[in-house]
Amino acid sequence: MSSEQSSPIHLKRAGLKATSPRMRILEVFRTSARRHLSAEDVYRILLTQDEDAGLSTVYRVLNQLVQADILLRHTFESDHAVFELNEGGHHDHLICVACGRVEEFRDENIEQRQRQVAADNAFVLREHMLVLYGVCPECRAGAADETHVSAALPTQA
Repeated sequence: MSSEQSSPIHLKRAGLKATSPRMRILEVFRTSARRHLSAEDVYRILLTQDEDAGLSTVYRVLNQLVQADILLRHTFESDHAVFELNEGGHHDHLICVACGRVEEFRDENIEQRQRQVAADNAFVLREHMLVLYGVCPECRAGAADETHVSAALPTQA
């Protein structure tokens, strides 16, 4: 997200006032090394910055920013939503089943194949989401018990 997108002007264009909680939460996303944050992640970051915001305020502001199309919400795991800045442009996700890490990727070959599958089945593709589940390099390298990592992987048919 550009600094212009996290500005009070951008919030106003989205129909929102530039309140202190909204600006602080947008700043968390703009400056975070991680692109995908849960409400709890945002809350913890605000606490480390000595910001006075309750968890219910964080949830409320995140929902407002999603409705204003400033943030995107993804639910990769049951009942566990993560949020990211809506920077436009499509991308897909890799999810670590051991630690929950989320990585983005874009592969034009996959995109072309998905469009072809839709066309072959006489579908007009409106949108899609591809999520790949696996174990990240850090979890594989740090796994003291290989069966723990293996148990986290779904079996393939």
